[in-house]
Amino acid sequence: MPGSAVTPASAPLTAAPVLRLGEDGQPSGGFRLLLALLRPRRRPLAFALTWALVEAVPGLLSGLLIARAVDDGFLAGRPSTGLAWLGLFAVAMLLRTAATRLMFPHLAAVVEPLRDDLVRAVVTATVTRAARGDRPDTAAVSRITGQVETLRNLVSALLRTTHGLGISLIAALAGLLVLSPLAAAIVAGPVLVAVAVCAWLMRVLLVRQRRLILADETLTAEATPILEGTRDIAACGAHEQAYATVRAAVDAQAAATHALARAGMSRRLIVAIGAHVPLLGLVIAAEPLTRQGHLSVGEVVGAVTYLVTGLQPALQSMTGILSSWGVALAVTLRRIAETIAVPAGDVPAATGPTDAAYAVAVPAGCELRAKGLGFAYAPQATPVVHDLDLVIPEGDHLTVVGPSGIGKSTLSLLLTGLRRPTHGEILLGGLPLEAMAEPGLRSMVALVPQEAYVFAGTVRENLGYLCPAGTADARLDEAAYRVGARALVERLGGLDAEIDEPAALSAGERQLIALARTYASPARLVVLDEATCHLDPAAEARAESAFAARPGTLIVIAHRISSAIRARRILLLDGTAAHTGTHADLLTRSPLYADLVGHWTNDRTPGARPGHPLSTRRSS
Repeated sequence: MPGSAVTPASAPLTAAPVLRLGEDGQPSGGFRLLLALLRPRRRPLAFALTWALVEAVPGLLSGLLIARAVDDGFLAGRPSTGLAWLGLFAVAMLLRTAATRLMFPHLAAVVEPLRDDLVRAVVTATVTRAARGDRPDTAAVSRITGQVETLRNLVSALLRTTHGLGISLIAALAGLLVLSPLAAAIVAGPVLVAVAVCAWLMRVLLVRQRRLILADETLTAEATPILEGTRDIAACGAHEQAYATVRAAVDAQAAATHALARAGMSRRLIVAIGAHVPLLGLVIAAEPLTRQGHLSVGEVVGAVTYLVTGLQPALQSMTGILSSWGVALAVTLRRIAETIAVPAGDVPAATGPTDAAYAVAVPAGCELRAKGLGFAYAPQATPVVHDLDLVIPEGDHLTVVGPSGIGKSTLSLLLTGLRRPTHGEILLGGLPLEAMAEPGLRSMVALVPQEAYVFAGTVRENLGYLCPAGTADARLDEAAYRVGARALVERLGGLDAEIDEPAALSAGERQLIALARTYASPARLVVLDEATCHLDPAAEARAESAFAARPGTLIVIAHRISSAIRARRILLLDGTAAHTGTHADLLTRSPLYADLVGHWTNDRTPGARPGHPLSTRRSS
């Protein structure tokens, strides 16, 4: 989280509660995920199904009522009787309209919370993986903005239509069987063939729809970093490589779309076999069957009614919906089910026989030790941190300095466990960071970056976010006072004041809130990565002095040389080696450090930007 890397131990990141994972920590599939999402909403679903059954009554009675109207009424010379049967059919249609109207509020009570659960699950899983140091999942944007919204629309459409269509289809076949078993037998054969063709087509469509989903994700994952790095691409002359990468992803996505469209055209064959062939067969057989007395005229008209107003539209709509919405729903559900789960518990995957012991062990103090530490952003890239050995005793106050882009911010991420080193290891209290339980690590270590995060809510919620539940207001007041944020808290209206628009606060005010939040936290190791760069020198000195006097260890990524002067020790990074010492010591034996101090002094001239040589404006 911007503003602090600590996550409250009382609220570890997990998948959304509505999702129940299998024993291996993974959802068992899209269908199981859908059931998990719908399970808490059984009551509105039951009401919706009840009204759907009422809605199907006209489809069940249509052929029977029309057959009676023809045979017992109009053909028998009793038009009033025929009209009475048709009147009953009209009443049934009015009942269907009322049932449809009463069903929609219950469907809305299912669909909208379902979307919220999916967004929560995707965001939680993405943030959890990022907090554990996994590679950023750029395709998660596609899931939140595309797949989740697609699922919401699909579930809404399918619940709104398929239940009624399915019941109408069953009602039409059941009514036809009651009206005339012989007519039902004529229809049954083609319908069974249509069902078999539909099952085959669904398998093909599922495979091709999944390819399209993966192609969309690949396109997002490939294009996002290229669009964000257009300046670097231009600077390196990598236009052709970037174009080829995006073009290949676009071509794959287009090919997957075309393949899905070609397969979707086959659904017309299902309607022809299941609806048109039975109707044609019944029309051809009607004359000899009525002449031989096997069917009455009314039964023929009733059977045609079932086929034309019940079976054909229901089969046509269901085929179209299942081959498009249904396939998209099944594939998208499966894809989200594959990506929202996080490993069970808070312990990283086992990498050796001692991991389990580390997971339950408590670090022996807060000494931080780096052994042969190295990190590069790519296998072929020049290491940003190279073969660093460093010991930071518990209670130490260390300031990290060096030219801009030398790797200071990267080092802060490594020391707090937010990035994993490519070489070497980091020990906290004698335990490797990657082997520690995540909530325990986050309760001990806090990183406050340059861009402080303030969320909409009360001042108390912002200041106490990293504190255990039940933390007294006095603790929050003290934290605000120590770092120099009390005047800001009072101006906002006290701890109960609402921060409705965090963006309305200045960058310095947001930094003060983030500093007070971290000061109040239980963290014993605090890293300030230019966390005071928007404060004036006096406010910066007060905040850093407060953290230095606070129990625990303080590491400061320097913005001004005054931060180095206040520190007990200084770590100087020069790109090839690391040097430690006091301010006076480094001035005499390090030309680079003396040069940085001289630049800072010169930058104090009017119009200059203080602290520029020590700045890390770009992530390093």
